[in-house]
Amino acid sequence: MRNVDFTPLYRSAIGFDRLLNMMETTPSKNCNGGYPPYNIEQKDEHHYRITMAVAGFSDEQIELTQHENMLMVRGNSPKADESKTYLYQGIAERGFERKFQLADYVKVIGADMENGLLHVELEREVPEAMKPRKIEINGKNIINSDQ
Repeated sequence: MRNVDFTPLYRSAIGFDRLLNMMETTPSKNCNGGYPPYNIEQKDEHHYRITMAVAGFSDEQIELTQHENMLMVRGNSPKADESKTYLYQGIAERGFERKFQLADYVKVIGADMENGLLHVELEREVPEAMKPRKIEINGKNIINSDQ
């Protein structure tokens, strides 16, 4: 992947520093080999679901943490049974850490495990002050002048 210089954008994109920093650093941080596999589903305009295949992990071995706009899912490796001798071991029995960058106002509202799949429910909750509002034009001058 080639490096892109975002310096010219910093001069004209005021207030987008965090977004530009995220674009510069994302490829190097999210290089975790694709394990465990996951899906991201948009259920409707404001609801999303992340589904991760975490076969072999119990509820107690999975840790979910949301800090600001970062969701971190960590799986603590199950205890290895050293009495087993494998001829072939294709099931990954290793711990993992996967990070998801969440958009503004997206929060985790729940999580559950079913048949080796971890489902994380997300909701975008935009504050009233940030929602678009219609402004009526009444034809009156709103600037009061003392004349």
